[in-house]
Amino acid sequence: MDAISFGTDGWRATLETFTAPRVRMVGQAVATHLREAGHSAPVAVCYDARETSRGFAEELARVLAANGFDVLLPERDRPTPLLAWAIDERGLAGGLMVTASHNPADYNGVKFIPDDGAPALPEITESIEASLAEPEPLPEEEWGTVREVDFVDSHAEHARDLTAEYGSDTLDGLDIAYDAMHGSGRGVTDDLLSRAGASVERLRCERRPDFGGTPPEPSAEHLSDLEARVRDGEASLGIANDGDADRLAVVTPERGYLDENLFFAALYDYLLESGSGPAVRTVSTTFLVDRVAEAHDEEVVETAVGFKWVARAMAEHDALVGGEESGGFSIRGHVREKDGVLVALLAAAAEYEQSLDDRVDRLLDEHGAIHQSKVSVECPESEKTRVLDELEGELPERVAGESVAEVVTEDGFKILLDSGGWLLVRPSGTEPVLRVYAEAESQRRVEELLAAGRELVEPLV
Repeated sequence: MDAISFGTDGWRATLETFTAPRVRMVGQAVATHLREAGHSAPVAVCYDARETSRGFAEELARVLAANGFDVLLPERDRPTPLLAWAIDERGLAGGLMVTASHNPADYNGVKFIPDDGAPALPEITESIEASLAEPEPLPEEEWGTVREVDFVDSHAEHARDLTAEYGSDTLDGLDIAYDAMHGSGRGVTDDLLSRAGASVERLRCERRPDFGGTPPEPSAEHLSDLEARVRDGEASLGIANDGDADRLAVVTPERGYLDENLFFAALYDYLLESGSGPAVRTVSTTFLVDRVAEAHDEEVVETAVGFKWVARAMAEHDALVGGEESGGFSIRGHVREKDGVLVALLAAAAEYEQSLDDRVDRLLDEHGAIHQSKVSVECPESEKTRVLDELEGELPERVAGESVAEVVTEDGFKILLDSGGWLLVRPSGTEPVLRVYAEAESQRRVEELLAAGRELVEPLV
């Protein structure tokens, strides 16, 4: 029981720790939570492409059914956003996703998505953690059923309809290279793009439970083949998903791997052509989004890192778009869960109207150059609170020779500088490190700020 902890986005662990008995305890805890909250509608259980995921999903389904809930399973591994949409669209009590997302193949994980299809907030995950126990089946005559259903078609139809509201979902003549990284986006994101009229070249679209030996993380170093195809002119756009396809990466002919911050600004700019409303971004996400908002007389809401906080703010402010610098986004009219399948179609629609390279060039011409990077400083979990407490007393009035204008404490310490740049120090929610981020007008200045950030933090660890 002590080994199970719901962090930033569910419980993840290596397979030495992530075992069937513990998974069954999570299933019982979710059943108890749902029953105590008055839910009786069916529950969905979905899973990613890992070798063990289907088996763990079936374990969860059996425990939920033995607690009286009808359970819906997909016929094969499917993306997390399809589960979130199914929960909302079908009026389900909630759902469980078996996935370790972008982690290597020797990990697995599980997260609970409540009945609104948005990430679970701490009061829900704390309730589940408090209910961890061995399975407690009802008499067999009170058990629910387990059946397989299609999770794809309804989401695809909704994605096409929603994309059409902001522009066109017709991609006739657009050449796209799509990299599933052997994950659950295969046969989903690529088929959605193809149905919209794009010509799609498929890369790593076969299920390989070991992901070909590469973690299914769509970072620049893992997408060299995709980038080569786009830069060589074989495709106008490259798109990749992570292992459970809730995030995406975009590759363009001029820039290659498109920084997620630049993509966020371009996506918001595209949506504002036909829509209106604020953007929600995390503290670690670029101020370029703010500049796009200001140009359209819109506002930006800043949240702590973690899409659950983005989702909550999207509801509170009726936001047009919400996102984070790690490549997770959602938009108004959809469930408030990051969706790398829907946003892949939106990215392609934006490219179809005007190349993303041209759009980004225009935004940088209008709002100024912007660069961002980050580094990590090792810090044990037990020391993070102490280090941040001591850092509060060590915050300087100048950083890298520049005056500090303001310090924001939404998530760690974000030091705003007179030039408009910033330095952020915050604890990672998934690793034993402190993250140090910087944004400035040049890459050289970013490196100077990161060095200054390390000098602040490292002596305290």
